[in-house]
Amino acid sequence: MVAYHDEEWGQPLHDERGLFEMLCLEGAQAGLAWSTILRRREGYREAYEGFDAERIAAYDDVRQAQLLSDERIIRNRAKVRAFRDNAIATVRLRREAGGLDTYLWSFVGGSPIVNHFASLEEVPVQTPQAVELSRDLRRRGFRFVGPVIVYALMQSVGLVNDHLLDCFRHPESAEPITD
Repeated sequence: MVAYHDEEWGQPLHDERGLFEMLCLEGAQAGLAWSTILRRREGYREAYEGFDAERIAAYDDVRQAQLLSDERIIRNRAKVRAFRDNAIATVRLRREAGGLDTYLWSFVGGSPIVNHFASLEEVPVQTPQAVELSRDLRRRGFRFVGPVIVYALMQSVGLVNDHLLDCFRHPESAEPITD
């Protein structure tokens, strides 16, 4: 968890495959601890062919049934179905809105929202932007994208920076560069 926080969480992500992976994994986390998903992330990557949305969108019912018996992932029927639905919606989004990168970052004006929280108690579980994004994702056919899940996605891919003020990953905590 420390390495995930220090190296990934909250860092702006613009890679299409990486964004699709995080969208799916945040949904898979619903009702579970994030550490559970992180421990299985490599298994998810193997089972879902590196999160290739085109391939996943083409999964038939036989492949879906195989995934339900794959011990490397959370074997929840609704979540397995959501991965395929999200892949189909992602492929469609590429044609309609230029892809996940363009689409997701448009909800924050192209730059991370930097929050200034001093304690974890101040960090919200959802925001108006997350509610709006969640609503639009659902309209486009995405699943497991409620406002709380979407806000977790926004945090994880750096759409928002919710690192606390005293965290070295908060922009205001960075060491000044001197000559």
